[in-house]
Amino acid sequence: MFLQKSYQVFNLKMNHIRTIKGGVNLKGKVKVPGDKSISHRALIIGSIAKGETTIEGFLHSEDPLSTADCLRKLGVKIPEIKKNEPFTISGLGLDGFKEPKEILNCGNSGTTMRLLMGLLAGQEGKNFILTGDISLNERPMGRVGKPLSLMGGKIFGREKGNKAPISIDGNKLKGCVIGTPVASAQVKSAILLAGLKASGTTSVIEPASSRDHTERMLKAFGADISIRGELGRNVVIKSGSDLIGQRILIPGDISSASFWMIAASIVPNSEVLIQNVGLNPTRTGILNVMDSMGCNYEILDKSTIAGEPIGSIKVKTSNNLRSFTIEGDILPKLIDEIPILTVAACFCNGVSEIKDAQELRVKETDRLKVMARQLQKFGAELTEKKDGLIINGQSKFHSAEVDSETDHRVAMSLAIASLLANGTSKIMRADAASVSYPTFWEELAKLTN
Repeated sequence: MFLQKSYQVFNLKMNHIRTIKGGVNLKGKVKVPGDKSISHRALIIGSIAKGETTIEGFLHSEDPLSTADCLRKLGVKIPEIKKNEPFTISGLGLDGFKEPKEILNCGNSGTTMRLLMGLLAGQEGKNFILTGDISLNERPMGRVGKPLSLMGGKIFGREKGNKAPISIDGNKLKGCVIGTPVASAQVKSAILLAGLKASGTTSVIEPASSRDHTERMLKAFGADISIRGELGRNVVIKSGSDLIGQRILIPGDISSASFWMIAASIVPNSEVLIQNVGLNPTRTGILNVMDSMGCNYEILDKSTIAGEPIGSIKVKTSNNLRSFTIEGDILPKLIDEIPILTVAACFCNGVSEIKDAQELRVKETDRLKVMARQLQKFGAELTEKKDGLIINGQSKFHSAEVDSETDHRVAMSLAIASLLANGTSKIMRADAASVSYPTFWEELAKLTN
């Protein structure tokens, strides 16, 4: 049964199909959900702090709620988390976790699993088992398990410790110097969390700057942490300092904002104001790409809250957008924005290329393969490479039946692509968007009304 609305975006309730009519524009203002990365870390770091931590602006979606559920099973007092309401958790300190009676289910959240691996590796004499859904249990965990093993961690799992379920025997850890082959905020964060319980000093050397929310938050809670520049980006944490509970205000997620930023840039006659967005410099690669494309945007109302810069972003439609190339050190700053930027490339002049993006093959899906497969259904001309995509611009999209393939960022990217298609398109398994943006479809309806 169809429920059609005047704004021309309507929903087929059965089987989680969304039906979207092309040819509309976007007008209005929107406040995106709280930053997913910061939401995870606020829970985790608050749980090992002494005293209370109050969290406001939390992203009420599946992934951070999986983190909350796991922490409750470890003995952390976390109340029921309600949408748009602040809440307070009672931290247990660095040694307060209980050995859980149940397996810790991380759902679809790689952040939950990887950060908990670091958090629990040094809990001496306690045993933990981490699992997830079918998708998560096929994602690589050895990239975290191996450096933790160098510190003395006892991490076991399928395929020689590379796949969940993961078993952790808490052990005494020793600080050491660890170089990560790729810039990964999750790997770095797991090592730093383990370093809080390791003897002496732990140093993480990464080849390029990845998201630094963990470093900023640990410092705000009182950790002895510093950033050094030798041999790339070197993050050093020294154990022995207690963490003290804080009040955390979580800014809007720029990865969620990116869908509206790109949509307003490429959908004709559009203008959107996205309010209170996090502008952490390790996350703003999307703005660099928009600059190279010639997008029409401005940043308003800049401020800093708890060490995190925020502001509002106003975007208007741009004509004659330029093609772009994404490669090298900028990738960690916009890894989650690649799907929507792939859509943008279809409407730029010339040929765009995404390189060095192998990491996208081990996200919720193989995002390179999935985006190529789905956008080709609209008529996009793009070629999949081992480490990226080549996209021909100036596309003329026709309506299509596409599939998120259970990936939240793919679902939302296909929604924006559908607005540029001639005719009415259907998105299968559209409910995947709720993983990071539960109100995405409602916001789309409001902006296209």
